[in-house]
Amino acid sequence: MSRPASISFSEIKLPDQGVLVVLAEEGPRLGPSAKALDKKSGGTIARAMKVGGFKGKKRTAVDLMVPQGLKLARLLVVGVGKLKDYSETDWLALGGSIRGKLRGQEGSTAQILVEAANPRTTLKADDVGNLAFGAMLRGYKFDKYKTSPPKDGDNDKPANDLKRITVLCKGAAAVRRSFARRKAIGDGIILARDLVNEPANVLGPAEFANRLKLLSKTGLKVEVLPDKKLTDLGMGALLAVGQGSARPCRLVVMQWRGGKAQAKPVAFVGKGVCFDTGGISLKPPAGMGDMKGDMGGAACVAGLMCALAERKAKVNAVGIVGLVENMPGGSATRPGDVVTAMSGKTIEVLNTDAEGRMVLADALWYAQERFKPVAMVDLATLTGAIMVALGKEYAGLFSNNDTLSRDLVKAGEETGEKVWRLPLGPKYDKLIDSTVADIKNIGGRWGGSITAAQFLQRFVKKDVPWAHLDIAGTAMDAPKDEINQSWGSGFGVRLLDRLVADNYEG
Repeated sequence: MSRPASISFSEIKLPDQGVLVVLAEEGPRLGPSAKALDKKSGGTIARAMKVGGFKGKKRTAVDLMVPQGLKLARLLVVGVGKLKDYSETDWLALGGSIRGKLRGQEGSTAQILVEAANPRTTLKADDVGNLAFGAMLRGYKFDKYKTSPPKDGDNDKPANDLKRITVLCKGAAAVRRSFARRKAIGDGIILARDLVNEPANVLGPAEFANRLKLLSKTGLKVEVLPDKKLTDLGMGALLAVGQGSARPCRLVVMQWRGGKAQAKPVAFVGKGVCFDTGGISLKPPAGMGDMKGDMGGAACVAGLMCALAERKAKVNAVGIVGLVENMPGGSATRPGDVVTAMSGKTIEVLNTDAEGRMVLADALWYAQERFKPVAMVDLATLTGAIMVALGKEYAGLFSNNDTLSRDLVKAGEETGEKVWRLPLGPKYDKLIDSTVADIKNIGGRWGGSITAAQFLQRFVKKDVPWAHLDIAGTAMDAPKDEINQSWGSGFGVRLLDRLVADNYEG
């Protein structure tokens, strides 16, 4: 599959060939180096901006092919508004937007000149690093199964993907260091996207586990627990989901030990339903193909752990993913069956399509029993109801801890991976009481995301700060934006990396 172009950094030196992108602030106002280039061209750039009515506003551009007076193959002037007002997400979006305009038809390399219009303004290394990060994320494409070259939409000719982007900026060494951290996070996001985008016939529980074993090269300690071990541990809830499939269940444990030796880890737990038919409570055919992405929570946890290891985070962290396939069959769990979870609680399974919470029930309990985490966050494409409530712009947040909730909301605002807290409470909890077992796995028509979270809370110890993120609307088939054009978004990796960096690294 296509990998994003490699990105390097260099001090400002105007090129005399290839493709060059320059920034123009509102006015339009060019930076000193771009002005020098305009002078060299005999005013070609200024005339093009004037003729096109270009004012340097955000999301506008002037495109000059073979600009007069220059040896460049293409010069792209991108409007940025006012750089002094830019946030982190603005810089990411700018980098992604620029990358989206570079199709690579003029050659396999491009250069982006990053400077402010005011020569006395020095852009921060993190700002330029975020621009490059946005370009990296936008460059991702999942075309692994394409048998012919992709076509460029403008002229139906094969598009040559960029192989290398050079960012021209002041203080290139500092920007390079800033980007190194972001590239590690980007590698985690790309891993998560790859996992979500893979078809389910290629990526079942065993294949998913095998891919995670490869992460040991990053420094992670990776353990794969087979179904026999899960049986020995008493994970009756998780195993009940997968028992109708010919593909056996797996639980994968990833550990990163970057903090103090005796420090308790922060734990991340992901739902990994590699394909979800609904089981005996079969889903309707329309849209069932999307259920290859029902392991978006597990994909995020894998991507996060990869990022923490690659950037050598000063934290102890554990990632646990429960991997199953939910299929109908002669051995499948039936509606009305009662199973026993690892915690010892009994569960009346009234709907086999409410399966993700069953997987998480055992995975959460295992995380607490074995690792005694300082805090625990789970992620799951858990309910369609969360999209009814929040659409696809926010993930749902449920928690037993106000501090952890505030930290997640803050991290979401900073990264643009936003979460919105929804309530938990005793009256909602009563909706999942069972008459024949300790708990039932559905709570009725209303408040479906809340009753799902209440179910999970039954398997969280009272002294463990815990948060549940329902990412059904954001991890797969999410709205396309400047930094992601893929079906699988990799949502949650940046959010949780920021959570760790701000609150748990020593």
